[in-house]
Amino acid sequence: MDPEGAVPESLAGERLDRVVALVWECSRAEAARLIDQKKVAVNAVPAGSRSQRLAAGDLISLSEEPTVGPAALEPDPSVELDLVHADEHVIVVNKPADLVVHPGSGNTDGTMVNGLLARYPEIAGVGEPGRPGIVHRLDRGTSGLLMVARTEAGYEALTAALGRREVHRGYVALVQGMPADDRGVIDAPVGRSTRHPTKMAVKADGRPARTHYEVTDRMPARTESPDEPVSYDSARLDLRLETGRTHQIRVHLAAIGHPVLGDDLYGGPSAPGISRPALHAQTLGFDHPESGQPLRFEAEAPEDLSLLYQLLRG
Repeated sequence: MDPEGAVPESLAGERLDRVVALVWECSRAEAARLIDQKKVAVNAVPAGSRSQRLAAGDLISLSEEPTVGPAALEPDPSVELDLVHADEHVIVVNKPADLVVHPGSGNTDGTMVNGLLARYPEIAGVGEPGRPGIVHRLDRGTSGLLMVARTEAGYEALTAALGRREVHRGYVALVQGMPADDRGVIDAPVGRSTRHPTKMAVKADGRPARTHYEVTDRMPARTESPDEPVSYDSARLDLRLETGRTHQIRVHLAAIGHPVLGDDLYGGPSAPGISRPALHAQTLGFDHPESGQPLRFEAEAPEDLSLLYQLLRG
């Protein structure tokens, strides 16, 4: 790869780290490293900032060849997607349970991202390498709504809104037991478990995490049911995330003694007819990254959760 190149018209106005990543086909992290170490110059002047905006014709030169990361993600048109909204800047997907959001350890293809790339190839250079366009995630077993940026400007605006806690993310969950209070806030830091590396836990040195909940139904145990007895009390909760830590809702509910049904990782009991945590991202609201127009979306719970809820109610 030539260590020097001019910014094409199509990349005018883009950030320096993104242009370096695209032109030299390396990761954004690698581009940032080169910039921070003063190994990237713009018009013969060492670059001072990753976020420097470039003009068409600007001459970029590298004093070190970047380390190229793994092969680009492959588009996969066979991945079925329920697209709730799509415009030039943002996409909203209603993710089914058991669909992985982006490639990672043990899941190299067949993810939601692979499906999106087949429909919107331009997201390949948006956001973080390996998870293009992804603004926030849902666990594999969690169904429901999430937003995906289609442009770099959209990505920056939406991630900033998340950081300012301006994005509404509402969930519904079926949990073991009946919380004593009809509503409340779980305010407990969450971090990686030291005993089980695949789990998160409430930890004093974890990252701040707040989950709001409201009990919308209480269902007593049905041990005398002739069809499918349920040996435990349960409740239906509406939840709202104030922060978005990994497994936050599942960890918080387990911490207060009301784990999500079907969530064996965090102590949730098995539930009839469901093989995943009984958790669904039902509502999503945010301001459009370009127009500022308030957007709000709702996706009803899928059949497995609806049937389980009906069973618990009796």
